[in-house]
Amino acid sequence: MDTELLKTFLEVQRTRHFGQAAENLFLTPSAVSFRIRQLETLMGATLFTRHRNNIQLTGAGERLVGHADAMLLAWKRAQQEVALDSRQMSQLAIAAPANIWDASLQTSLANIGISMPGVGLRAEICAPAQGMKLLQARTIDLLMMFDPPANEETVQHSLFDLDLIMVSSIEGQGLDEALSSRYLRVDWGTAFSIRHAQELPRAGAAILHTPSARIALEFMLQSGGAVYLPKLMVESYLQQKELFAVVDAPVITRRVHGVYHCQNQQLEALQQVVALLDQTSG
Repeated sequence: MDTELLKTFLEVQRTRHFGQAAENLFLTPSAVSFRIRQLETLMGATLFTRHRNNIQLTGAGERLVGHADAMLLAWKRAQQEVALDSRQMSQLAIAAPANIWDASLQTSLANIGISMPGVGLRAEICAPAQGMKLLQARTIDLLMMFDPPANEETVQHSLFDLDLIMVSSIEGQGLDEALSSRYLRVDWGTAFSIRHAQELPRAGAAILHTPSARIALEFMLQSGGAVYLPKLMVESYLQQKELFAVVDAPVITRRVHGVYHCQNQQLEALQQVVALLDQTSG
């Protein structure tokens, strides 16, 4: 299958607009429409319903999204592995949600690169559910996540804790004031949401909800607010008094896990990566 058809399908799915998808892909709208018709012919199913400017996925389209992501990632990985430098014996693909990358994983990745010079690394950002599908399809090697599901095909390693503290742009702000004014929410997983609801029932609607700690941090620095962020991530801002701890807010700790397929052909390298993450993160 032509991978460009899948790329076009995913862009239309993301934008829900043929014209915007065409602009993003540097194509004409008619070329985008033609590619979607080609893909629908190949799949033998209608992928989108079109009602004026309202474009929605059909049931078949919804089912294709995950497969399209996996196929494109597998193709990209094949290209990269074929092009590997002769000094690199293998390649490992490490995936995690944006908030885990933001919190500490970026630094750890650099340490892995230094400690394992014979391994080429690929870093991917994906949601946990998508990551599990890619892990089972063997298109990624290691998935970092908060709440790994029980799965007989995967190996799970408990790695490190992230201490999440509520910080504010206003010095001396109390919990009630922080929750009722410019409160922001980062997606720290299901267990965080449950504990947040139990311990902070007075929290109002967030003015910003994002999967990225970095986005929340920059938003708060520019326009003010309060949000739960990793202690390690905000220590320098607290020391410089750019941000301030909300003193009566509870600390919420999240455990990060590493998950890989039990039949991965690079188990020894994966175990080395997991050991390095356990030593350098948190």
